[in-house]
Amino acid sequence: MVIKKKLCLLYISLILGFLFPGSMAMGDGLPEYRLKAAFIFNFIAYTQWPNDLGDEVALCIVGKHGFGDEIDSLNGRQVNQRSIVLAFKKYFDDLQQCEVIYVANDAMQYLPEILKSVENEHTLTIADTENAIERGIMLNMLLDDNRVIFEANQKVARDAGLLLNAKLLRLAAKVHQ
Repeated sequence: MVIKKKLCLLYISLILGFLFPGSMAMGDGLPEYRLKAAFIFNFIAYTQWPNDLGDEVALCIVGKHGFGDEIDSLNGRQVNQRSIVLAFKKYFDDLQQCEVIYVANDAMQYLPEILKSVENEHTLTIADTENAIERGIMLNMLLDDNRVIFEANQKVARDAGLLLNAKLLRLAAKVHQ
């Protein structure tokens, strides 16, 4: 099991290295939000939606995010034969066309409204805020000892008709059933 986890980490590292050449750990100079952008890419890659959603996957960023230009590197990138289309939204915007929603820390106060607006949609929700999983987010990134880790809420994802790949779940610091 330990060997499989190390192989998965190596695989993710190779993907990160391909997407973002250079260092791959924050301590080695890779900015936190560049890593988080790479995590979002992999979250999309390792999530299965229930039906064919077309040639594009809409990634909506809700609120004032800390990504800077790092998130722009995902726009137009291919993942599972689909092109990522990046959109910046406010919490009160129509979010139903979003297949992926990243909720920034300042928008978490509106999380109930955001989740309600997509409750009948197959929408992957992502955040990087303490206790976001308990509040209904599917994938939450956190800093732990200068490393980006994540936790997953598999039940919420299943309820939305999404399947989080077992390889992804094995890498999670914690999986909520």
